[in-house]
Amino acid sequence: MDNNTMVKRSFRVGVMAPSSCPYLPEKKESIAVVVDPELHNMTGYNALIQSGFRRSGGNIYRPHCANCSACQSLRVDTFGFTPTKSQKRQLNQLSRMDVRLQDTLDDEWFSLYERYINKRHQHGSMYPANKHDFLSFVLSDWQDSKFLHLFDQGTLIAIAVTDVLEHGYSAIYSFFDPDHPWSLGSLCVLAQINAAKKNRTPWLYLGFQIDECDAMCYKQRFKPHQRFIAGQWQQFP
Repeated sequence: MDNNTMVKRSFRVGVMAPSSCPYLPEKKESIAVVVDPELHNMTGYNALIQSGFRRSGGNIYRPHCANCSACQSLRVDTFGFTPTKSQKRQLNQLSRMDVRLQDTLDDEWFSLYERYINKRHQHGSMYPANKHDFLSFVLSDWQDSKFLHLFDQGTLIAIAVTDVLEHGYSAIYSFFDPDHPWSLGSLCVLAQINAAKKNRTPWLYLGFQIDECDAMCYKQRFKPHQRFIAGQWQQFP
């Protein structure tokens, strides 16, 4: 069974009850979670991510909101990526760093993660920082994940958890030195684009773009990209 066949065939999802949306506070969100166990593997997920799904831990999901379609899966064309003027400056910064795509986390990862959460997300669901909760969120028994590390003069300053799929990389979560003067979140995305291109991987999936949410708007700066709208990928210049 090829990926296209798998995407088109029927499969079961469980739809969660509506709850407060973490991105648009005035709205409610509802999530559709894939429940068919035969799709919880790298082959199944590789097909489902091409239909707008996302992974959190071992769960595969996408928004299923009755009165809102603000969430759009976004993927960057790694081969066609054309940096803006500011991204060219960031790529120059990145070239001065030691970038490593590793199978395991660096020994100093939790110290960096804890500082990031304490400074940037004190009011978020991941505060206080907890090793078990973080690993349960970013890892899965069935998915091959890598850890892209950025070192500045030997000091670990950022980590981007990255799923490696057949036709793309997927940016799962990034954390970084909250006191560093550079835009490390954007540098992580640029490093993932470089890694994907180096490994001849055509897409970098950045999760859901929500135009009305300022915290999400950085994603649309990476062009060209596509968004999954009304059941198909649509090109954005």
